[in-house]
Amino acid sequence: MGIGQLIRDLRQARGWSQGRLAAAVNDAFGTNLDREYISRWERCKVTPGAYYLRCLSAVLDTPLAVFEDEVKRRTFLTDAAGAAIAPVVASDLLAEGFAARLRGGPTVDAWEDKLSRYGTDYMSLGAADIQRRVSGELVLVQQQLDEPRLWSVAGRLMTLYAKTFPGSDGAKAVHWYRLAAESADRSGDREARVWVRGRAAIALGYEGASLRIADLLADQAMAISDKPSLGLLNAVYGKAHAAALRGDRAGALRLAEQGQRVFDSAGSDEQTSDYAVPWWRVNVFRSLLLARLGDEKGAVEAQEQARRELPASLPRFSTHLELHRGLMLARSGDKSGGAAYAQAAMDALPAEKHSLTLRMLMDEIRS
Repeated sequence: MGIGQLIRDLRQARGWSQGRLAAAVNDAFGTNLDREYISRWERCKVTPGAYYLRCLSAVLDTPLAVFEDEVKRRTFLTDAAGAAIAPVVASDLLAEGFAARLRGGPTVDAWEDKLSRYGTDYMSLGAADIQRRVSGELVLVQQQLDEPRLWSVAGRLMTLYAKTFPGSDGAKAVHWYRLAAESADRSGDREARVWVRGRAAIALGYEGASLRIADLLADQAMAISDKPSLGLLNAVYGKAHAAALRGDRAGALRLAEQGQRVFDSAGSDEQTSDYAVPWWRVNVFRSLLLARLGDEKGAVEAQEQARRELPASLPRFSTHLELHRGLMLARSGDKSGGAAYAQAAMDALPAEKHSLTLRMLMDEIRS
C-alpha cells in the first residue's frame, strides 16, 4: 500500500481534508503542521518520523504498528534495491517490483516453489549469482507483504541473501539476518522463526564471524521452541561453533551431543537443499567443530562419514572437508603445509563455485 496511500485512505474514510487532518494533529499535540505537510506525506515526498507516526496513530485511531509496517516495507525496498546493485539493475528491479504490485504477484505456493529451487541452487552456485537473483526476488516479495504468510517467505529469502555477504563484514550480513528474524516474527510462523535464526547462527558460527550475534540468534531460536526441528539443529550447532572458537571445549562438545539428539528426531532425507540437514551435512558441521577443538581423530571420522554420503553433484562441500584437513595441519604446527593443502583444494574447485564461507575458512587457516 505505501505509507502515503495509507494516510490518504484513513483521512478520506473520515471525510477529512488534508487541512482538517493537519488541524487535528495540531490541536491534539500542539504541533505546527499545515496542509502542505500532509500533502507531501501522501505523495511520499517525505516519510513521517517516529513522532508524527505516533500523532497520526492517535488522531486517525489506527494502531501504530500499521504505520510502522508501511515505513519498514519502504525501507526494505530501498535496502534490497540499493545493496551493491548497479543503477541500471536497480531500475529493472524497481520496475519489476511495481509491476508485480499491479499484477498481484506470485501466489504463496509459487513463492514456496521458488524457495525450494533456491535452496537447491544455493548448494552449487556462487555467492555473486545467488545475490543477484535473490535481490530481485526480495524486491518482488516486498510488494506482497499484505499477506502475512509472505513475511515467512521474505524472512527465508533474506536469510539466503545474508549468506552472500561475509559475516566478518558484520554490518551487511548481520543486518539482513536481523531483518530476516523480524520478518519471520511478523508471519506468526513459529517454524520459520526458529529456522531463520538457526540458519543465521550456524552460518556465523561456521564462518567464525560475529560470534556474539550467532549466540544471540541461537539462544532466541532455542527459546522460541525446543521442539526438534532443522532450525533448532542449526541453532545448536551454530552455538557449538561459537563456543569452540572461544575456547570453551566442554561447552562445544555438550552442544554437539545435543545437536545429535535433535538430528535423531528431525534429520532430513533430502540431500541437496540448503533447507535440509542430512547426515552428511551434520558431519560437515562436526568435522570443522572437532578440527577447531584439535580432535583430529574425531574430525577425520566425521570427514569420512560425510564423504560416504555426500552427493557427487556438490563438489563445494568436498572442498569444505579438505579445508578442515588443512586447518588440522595448521593447528598441529605445520602452518605453511596446512595453508598449502587448503589452497590446493580451493584451486581445484572452479572459481565460480567458490563461496564466501570457503574464503573465510582459508583466512582462518592462514591466521
